[in-house]
Amino acid sequence: MFASRVVQPDAPPVLSSATNLNKVLLLWLVGAAFFMESLDTTVLNTAVPTVAAALKVPPLNMKSVLASYTLSLAVFIPISGWMADRFGTRRVFASSIGLFTIGSFLCGLSSDIRVLVACRILQGCGGAMMVPVGRLTLLRTFAKSELIRAISFVQIAGLIGPILGPIAGGVIVGYLHWRMIFFVNIPTGLLGLLMVYLHLPDFREERTPPADIVGLVTFGSGVGLLSYVLEVSGEHTTSAGGAAMLLGVSLALMSSYWLHARRIKFPLLRLDLLRIRTFGIAVAGGYLTRLGIGGVSFLLLLLCQVGLEFTPVQSGLLIVPQAAAAVALKFATPKILARFGYRAVLISNTLIIGIMLLLFATIGLHTAAWAIVLMTFFYGAFTSLQFTSMNTLAYADIAEGETSMASSIFSTMQQISISFGITCAGLATEVFIPAGLRLGRGEMIHGIHESFIALGVFTFGSAIIFSKLESVDGDNVIRQR
Repeated sequence: MFASRVVQPDAPPVLSSATNLNKVLLLWLVGAAFFMESLDTTVLNTAVPTVAAALKVPPLNMKSVLASYTLSLAVFIPISGWMADRFGTRRVFASSIGLFTIGSFLCGLSSDIRVLVACRILQGCGGAMMVPVGRLTLLRTFAKSELIRAISFVQIAGLIGPILGPIAGGVIVGYLHWRMIFFVNIPTGLLGLLMVYLHLPDFREERTPPADIVGLVTFGSGVGLLSYVLEVSGEHTTSAGGAAMLLGVSLALMSSYWLHARRIKFPLLRLDLLRIRTFGIAVAGGYLTRLGIGGVSFLLLLLCQVGLEFTPVQSGLLIVPQAAAAVALKFATPKILARFGYRAVLISNTLIIGIMLLLFATIGLHTAAWAIVLMTFFYGAFTSLQFTSMNTLAYADIAEGETSMASSIFSTMQQISISFGITCAGLATEVFIPAGLRLGRGEMIHGIHESFIALGVFTFGSAIIFSKLESVDGDNVIRQR
């Protein structure tokens, strides 16, 4: 039997006890990791048309650059919990920041979309360990009654990225060079490495089980192949028979992982944790929610720049209210959850988000800029409430010794849904745009509108899963303060 007691060897003297100052520094450090990841994503979203033109590919093909990053997160996140337990949170966190920074540098040097996708995957390998290990450190440092405020704080820091990203992306593309989009991560990464050495606790397990390499290969291959099938189906580069065969192989690989995980004692992802009701509902509901809204930013910026012909700076400024509202609502989220409870909040909020996606389908050539700003503002507020609610509910009934595995499962499903959301958003747009008219402005707007409607209707289904919650679920998180 492997011990579950967490040890903290070789920590600097300042970390010998969990003082309030240490907790504050830890929050800022993990928040910086969230910032790096979110800034990279939002900056690139704004620059999609410009980068596509520089690489001589259609704008919709850039979804592979966006999805490859989040997909690589999903593939490598499962092993992050084991690595943190085995080698210590400080060493793994520092390695992830270093890998992320190197990947950013190589992305900035890329001149071919296939090379850029490969470098984005390298970035994802670093990001796969960076955010989940940071979240795991928070889970082991803060009591459950402190989780809402702690997670809300680091997500605020992470949401500064979406605020600065659209503007920074527009300014970089308009006045500098698109390669600078990736180079901005380098100074932040170097500063992060210094902060990790000075202030990150080095939690690790006394003993760790063997790594599930077979599970990593079968699970990662299955998920990666499924994402590829969705992408090539939209681009019509593979025959229907070939796509069906690849789909069958991907499903077989994931099924083999499921059988493998049931047979061994220490699987890559312990699927039995999904039997914990609140955790299972948070994972399933969160997956469907993010699958529906994962590609919204990609579609919205594509609509503004390609459909409405806004400049990168103008489109960036129109998206900023979304992130600003998300930051503002983080402070009110604990009170909202305490007043109404997780069940009521997640059901009603999911339906509202679906309605917001339908409203995005009304944005056209004659829509006033203030109306777009208002829509993105409310959308940002409601998605902020949704993410914080799902992220904290997931750990409401998780025992301390299972936080590492639970974090890996939740983060993996989160990134898979975001990656598939981007791919499905691009796939839906290509389905609704006639093949011979893909460069037409009116057809592009119509195709994006149809995609928003499809994603909005799909998002409504998440409310069915959240309806299985009970009114008292999550009380140990929101009321024990």
